Amino acid sequence: MDLVDPSGSAKEPVRVGASDRGDPERTDVRALTGDVRAVRAWRQWLESMATDAESVLAAAIAYRDLDAEGRERWLDSLAADAPNVNVPRVALYAPLIAVECDPIRRRRLLAALEGQEGDEEYSAARPRGRAEALTGRDGAGVRVSVVVLPLYLDFVQVLACGHDHRGFVWVRHEPVLLLTRAPRPGDVLQGARIERTPLKSAVDLLAAAVLAHRRSGRALPDALKVLADLLDPSELQ
Repeated sequence: MDLVDPSGSAKEPVRVGASDRGDPERTDVRALTGDVRAVRAWRQWLESMATDAESVLAAAIAYRDLDAEGRERWLDSLAADAPNVNVPRVALYAPLIAVECDPIRRRRLLAALEGQEGDEEYSAARPRGRAEALTGRDGAGVRVSVVVLPLYLDFVQVLACGHDHRGFVWVRHEPVLLLTRAPRPGDVLQGARIERTPLKSAVDLLAAAVLAHRRSGRALPDALKVLADLLDPSELQ
């Protein structure tokens, strides 16, 4: 899993102190690059996102690292090209939803999946499994908490944290991961053997860590925003 610093950027381990359909001339990528070949390569990459976990992860990380203007251009490109690739829309938009925190862009992403309630691809957007949690302690007494959040198809989002009475010591975030590669009971993570625990218990521990971290006067790592669906959003402000 990728370590993130308080700004949410992937880094080394850090201490938190972390209708012209089909016409390439009218696609946004064409306008940006001036190269029809770039459009074809872009569409091939989009098609791979339905089956290739590495492409999904690359899309999520690349999108996450863009500034606001870059994200808007990405979404414009998807709007232009999604109808021209043989891929369920959920495969194109779900990885971006997983890492998008801006409420306006999230609404735009979710709107792209609206109107498909009766469609098979819309059903795929709903998590197949349930969120689960694992926890353990390392040799220094730091508690390690892991939350696995289903996304779509066989993909999940994983948040792992080390925390103590002062707040968060480290944070790792994997925005998109195959379920088969997610942490499992008995795994050792950052020196702690983790075992399954009730989700509510894990959320309560994380909520306490959020409060302790805020009381210390330190900014919360951006990666913790993925907890907004599990914690009271006001706790993450």
